Amino acid sequence: MSTTRRTDEGRGRLGSTLSGVAVALGCVLFLGGFVWGAFVYQPYTVPTGSMTPTIGAGDRVLAQRIDGDDVRRGDVVVFRQQSWGDLPMIKRVVGVGGDKVACCTDGSLTVNGKRIEEPYLPEGEQAAATGLPTTTVPEGRLFLLGDERSGSMDSSVHLEDADHGTVPRSAVKARVDAVAWPLDGMLDRTKAFDGLPGGGGSEPGPLRLQLAAVVAGAVLVLGGAAYGPIARRTRRDAEPTGGAGAGGRSGGTAEAAGVG
Repeated sequence: MSTTRRTDEGRGRLGSTLSGVAVALGCVLFLGGFVWGAFVYQPYTVPTGSMTPTIGAGDRVLAQRIDGDDVRRGDVVVFRQQSWGDLPMIKRVVGVGGDKVACCTDGSLTVNGKRIEEPYLPEGEQAAATGLPTTTVPEGRLFLLGDERSGSMDSSVHLEDADHGTVPRSAVKARVDAVAWPLDGMLDRTKAFDGLPGGGGSEPGPLRLQLAAVVAGAVLVLGGAAYGPIARRTRRDAEPTGGAGAGGRSGGTAEAAGVG
């Protein structure tokens, strides 16, 4: 066996080993990303257009399971409130315990007397379809509004309730991080409430990292699985053909006989 052939076989074995490692690691990343996502996120379908244009009717969203105590102003959350129908609803948090919420000053919502510029509202729409009297949010509760203020069944509609339209933090089931269908991607973190004490919206969850793991896993699996066929094709193309070798040896014999 020639040194070149032994070297090629050694490289082939190393390549096969690395290929197997890539496929195994890819499977771990691919499946691990999906399993991780299934534990952290839950899909929801939005039944109405009350969050337009941020989220449209019929959109499929991914919401991170979080504790209600982690909710901050500006977050888009999934919650259930029995007095509101006891169905999953999606609204934006505009006030937390202790806040004074009112509307409208020059067409804008105010929180603790500060005007809030809300870039997520439909273009040209005011912060409320009708005026909101100053409402103090009790501790441990949230004031929520839809981004489509003129057609949203939110806290503004329930001001006459015993809790003045607020819901307990414990009613929150998850925070919406992305629109999965159509593929609109991650929701933008709003800065509308950053100037208030305690700041604005919370940072998104690990969805980007989970998607990166799934994509990287898929690339490793496909790349590792493709190595074998490509390597065999390359070795076949590099081998000399039998006919050419035989022809070369015959020619050498004939020339030697002619000299004799």
